[in-house]
Amino acid sequence: MMTRHRIEAWPVPALAAAAVLTFASWYAEAAETLPFETAAAETARAPLERIYDGTVEAVHQATMSAQTAGRIAEVFFDVDDYVEPGEPIVRFTDVEQQSALRQAKAALEEALAHEKQAEAEFGRAEGLFRSGSSSKREYDQALAARDAAVARVAAARSAVQTTEQQLEYTLVRAPYAGIVTERHVEVGEAVAVGQPLMSGLSLESLRVVINLPQQVAARVREHETAHVLTDEGRVEAQSVTIFPFAHSASNTFTVRIELPDGQFALYPGMFVKVALVIGDAERLLVPSHALLRRSEVTGVYVVSGEGDIRLRQVRAGNTFDDQTEILAGLDAGERVALDPVRAGIYVKSQVVANDED
Repeated sequence: MMTRHRIEAWPVPALAAAAVLTFASWYAEAAETLPFETAAAETARAPLERIYDGTVEAVHQATMSAQTAGRIAEVFFDVDDYVEPGEPIVRFTDVEQQSALRQAKAALEEALAHEKQAEAEFGRAEGLFRSGSSSKREYDQALAARDAAVARVAAARSAVQTTEQQLEYTLVRAPYAGIVTERHVEVGEAVAVGQPLMSGLSLESLRVVINLPQQVAARVREHETAHVLTDEGRVEAQSVTIFPFAHSASNTFTVRIELPDGQFALYPGMFVKVALVIGDAERLLVPSHALLRRSEVTGVYVVSGEGDIRLRQVRAGNTFDDQTEILAGLDAGERVALDPVRAGIYVKSQVVANDED
């Protein structure tokens, strides 16, 4: 007699759940055997940016001019020299200034002597007036002479300060640390007040200036976030200033982007790309260190559900913190190797092992 065995069919949802559990357990076991970590490409909200060209300029740049007349005695620096703040850069001959200072000091000594004499005479006149031995007119004359002497002393002191300042102007000092960009005078040259002496700028404080179309200005003003794209990476702006008026000829707004202190391989006059945030959008992101860059080719090692590991070329977009946008070549949910170097070594070792078998 034939025995019949009852076979019970699993419901479809149960089969699906079992398949998911089986795949999850397989992947967990496979991940433990791989000598590198993996991560899934995920979609996330990231800033939406527009790229514009900008010009780098120095925040601190100036031309030092003569504040007193004279002849150039020494020039301490030349073009491309680095100058510390407060260092002398140009020295004038100071014969006339020294002479004027001696005269001013002599005039001050004379004024002080007259003031002393006027004080004494006023004291005597005041005593006589109080005792009734002199008239009010004599008292007023002594008082006026005393006040005039005091005023002459104040004027003489001001004259000394002025001549001392003129003497100080014969030694021109750097207002801040920077690089000399242009030298306008030579030793022995006679200069007048206001004549340019030396130009310089500081490379520590830089900013980027761009002209922004009016259609984008309002959206940029809402976020006021920008990054300057350099060879060393993205440099976040400290502040974004949009001028409150548009140029009538071009209908563009001037935007000034202040950079943090540092050089960043940027120099005044260079053209750079500036990424301005105008909103946000959904993007496919992977960790930046998962990308393998070889010349002009960018790729990632993709770990498939069947255990295959393949190098796949992708097109990378912008970088946001430690995440890079993938524009093409990868789908959401696919897993990539976080260490492409170790992943490459592992793939080669597997190929060698298969060849030996």
